[in-house]
Amino acid sequence: MKYSIKAGAADKINSECEIVFVWAKGILSDEAKLLDAAANKVISKVIKAGDFNGNLAETSLIHQPQGLSAKRVLLVGAGLKTKFNGKSAIKAIRAAYRVTQSLPATGLHFAIASVTVTDRDSSWLTSRLAEEGESSYYRYTATKSKNAKAPATKTVSISPINGGQRKSLDSALKRGFALGKAINVAKELGNLPGNVCTPSYLAEQAKQLGDKNKSITTQILGEKQMQRLGMGSLLSVSAGSAEEAKLIVMQYKGAKADSRPYAIVGKGVTFDTGGISLKGGNGMDEMKYDMCGAASVVATMGCVAELKLPINIVGIVGAVENMPGSKATKPGDVVTSMSGLTIEILNTDAEGRLVLCDALTYTERFNPRSVIDIATLTGAAVATFGSHVTALLSNNDDLASEIIGCGTDCADPAWQLPMWDEYQSLLNSNFADIANIGGPRAGTITAACFLSRFAEKFNWAHLDIAGSAWVSGAEKGATGRPVPLLVEYLSNQKA
Repeated sequence: MKYSIKAGAADKINSECEIVFVWAKGILSDEAKLLDAAANKVISKVIKAGDFNGNLAETSLIHQPQGLSAKRVLLVGAGLKTKFNGKSAIKAIRAAYRVTQSLPATGLHFAIASVTVTDRDSSWLTSRLAEEGESSYYRYTATKSKNAKAPATKTVSISPINGGQRKSLDSALKRGFALGKAINVAKELGNLPGNVCTPSYLAEQAKQLGDKNKSITTQILGEKQMQRLGMGSLLSVSAGSAEEAKLIVMQYKGAKADSRPYAIVGKGVTFDTGGISLKGGNGMDEMKYDMCGAASVVATMGCVAELKLPINIVGIVGAVENMPGSKATKPGDVVTSMSGLTIEILNTDAEGRLVLCDALTYTERFNPRSVIDIATLTGAAVATFGSHVTALLSNNDDLASEIIGCGTDCADPAWQLPMWDEYQSLLNSNFADIANIGGPRAGTITAACFLSRFAEKFNWAHLDIAGSAWVSGAEKGATGRPVPLLVEYLSNQKA
């Protein structure tokens, strides 16, 4: 969709659907008052009749209001004005887009210039309107023979909120649009089936990203190259699959060549059967989402290129398929990682860490300022946080605090778990330097402890997105997280 800033009195706006907020108990926003006065109190009548109260995310659509240029007016409840914070704003915006998706309206206008978000500024709200518009209108069609009718909306205009400067609001719109598109890229990669989105497919997407953006250079390493590098841990995961593993390296140059980069590293298990430690069949189809960490890295790299961030960034993806073939790694096998550490593989379904550890070692060559890895790593993270919060563990508390703050700012939250030395001993092995699992307890923490052995040379944080990367049930699908968190963090960094 196209987004623009459009000034003018709310009652004079010519739009196929004009959207205004109403506060709790039917208290009209300034824009709603203007529309109400010009349209013979049509909004007041709806409220007086008890059809609409202004509760948060409540909606009511008024067709063909007399006296207005708009063909429709959508009332959106904003709840208590004194409690209208960022979370409330997101709920209200999403409610508006849910309704407009089914309308034959090609153009929308958000008449919310007077709206104040208690903990955010006008640029944030403007950006969020574009981000949510793109994300809300995403449709998966890639493997369907007949596609559902696409939403009619082509344009969205927004009133200059709270007198914000036109230049900053235009910039905010562009940022929100770019971020919304990136979220959808991550959704699409996650939603594609495992027979389409293979390691080679991910590599091709990364190549295309480099072809489209002069600021990105993409390099793809195959299995022979990884063997020469000594990546025995990563290659042990792909050993049972006919699909060749790929190490995808994307370098974004937004600063001087000698400026140390920031690194993001994604787990890209394009389908995870569990290998010889075979998973149960119930819900195994959702293991196509085991590459959502990789999807977030690819999507984020595209977004930072569009935003032209003035820093250098390296995006690395370890892409494999985990299958129980005749050459598959067995429980009890010992492999040697790129770092030289030997690993006893007690469970082949704890494969993501085996991929990431070699990818993290490879990242050392870039001398990064910080490294964030992103992985759908443990069921324990789902048990701890559900789908709302991403688990965060780090060897640097300042880095962890910064990531938590960024998550709060962009409403893509993360929360830190401890990674104390007491947990490290759970990974002891009688037959190798380290075991790949630490027993039935503290699974998210011991998985991060494993990775920390390969991240000792840089400031590192681990995001376990097993709960936040996708949702199950009737609304099954990838969420695009944590692309907003990654973009927020990188946007705050300096060369």
